[in-house]
Amino acid sequence: MMDSLILIVFAIAGAAIGWLGIDLFSPIIVDKLPSIFDTKTVTSGLTSVSGLLIGLLFQGLRKKLTQQIRTTPTDLIVSRSVGLILGLLAANLILAPILLLPLSKEFFFIKPIAAVISNIFFGILGYNLAGIHGRTFLRLLNPNSTEALLVSEGILTPARAKIIDTSIIIDGRIKGLINFGLIEGKIIIAQTVIDELQQLADSSNSEKRSKGRRGLKILTELRENLGKRLVINRTKYEGEGTDDRLLQLTEDTGGILITADYNLCQVAELQELNILNLSDLVIALRPEVQPGEKLSLKIVREGKEENQGVGYLEDGTMVVVEGAKELMGERLEVIITGTLQTPTGRLVFGKLEKKSSSQQKQ
Repeated sequence: MMDSLILIVFAIAGAAIGWLGIDLFSPIIVDKLPSIFDTKTVTSGLTSVSGLLIGLLFQGLRKKLTQQIRTTPTDLIVSRSVGLILGLLAANLILAPILLLPLSKEFFFIKPIAAVISNIFFGILGYNLAGIHGRTFLRLLNPNSTEALLVSEGILTPARAKIIDTSIIIDGRIKGLINFGLIEGKIIIAQTVIDELQQLADSSNSEKRSKGRRGLKILTELRENLGKRLVINRTKYEGEGTDDRLLQLTEDTGGILITADYNLCQVAELQELNILNLSDLVIALRPEVQPGEKLSLKIVREGKEENQGVGYLEDGTMVVVEGAKELMGERLEVIITGTLQTPTGRLVFGKLEKKSSSQQKQ
């Protein structure tokens, strides 16, 4: 919406400049024009296109500047702003005696040129000095903060805000991650997520109602435990659903969207947003099993293919064992033959360990 508005404003401004600019020409040139109206129309059309191109350039510059501001530490932004202000102040103090000099009309142009040059020079000087030494000054104001020291030296980057999706609030995993200290920074709960949980809690379907009430209860517990670290974002974004609004919030804040929704993750990756898929995290934390590794496994049910049995590792990973269909309920020695990673998780294949002849006789 904002991008379209910027382009429209630049196009209208360009058209207005082209239309009104004809009036600034000398009467001699205007009289030679075949038709003032046609000339204004053509000129405004050309300048409108030029304004549109300038708008596209400005739009790209705005996005680049916004992204740079999001990734720049707050203390660096503050110190550079203060340095720029002090540089401009010093420039005008030095410039004051020059502006009071009585110069003749022939040399009057020296004053505005000196004003422009001094402001640019001292402004850039103050900005650069603050960028180099500003953090050191802030560290002197708070010497006991180790975190501030690391951030000022660029060793430690400030934690990004985390935007929480409805799915991981309902299943309760986010509470465990926060309690164990695995989630840092501000926790942002969008108003659209609260509204969705409220709708589920008021649903006539008992299963949905249970999920909604569970989610609201978990949010209440998080509010009590986190205090000011938990932030409710009440911005009303346009969009067809909760997912669209969460993506817009993630883009605006530069935070990390935490979810277990596979489709939402795919859309976020297409938009080049920061996202953490808890399903991928769970898969990454599962212990690795290698081909040739021996496991003691209980066969709990039949497999899809003939003569297959199925067992499960402690983390819930399914193991398909060849030749174990008739051995359900028994704990067997299984040798891993391979693994397969799927969008929904990991699948492990194995076979029964062959016993030696002496063991078979016994």
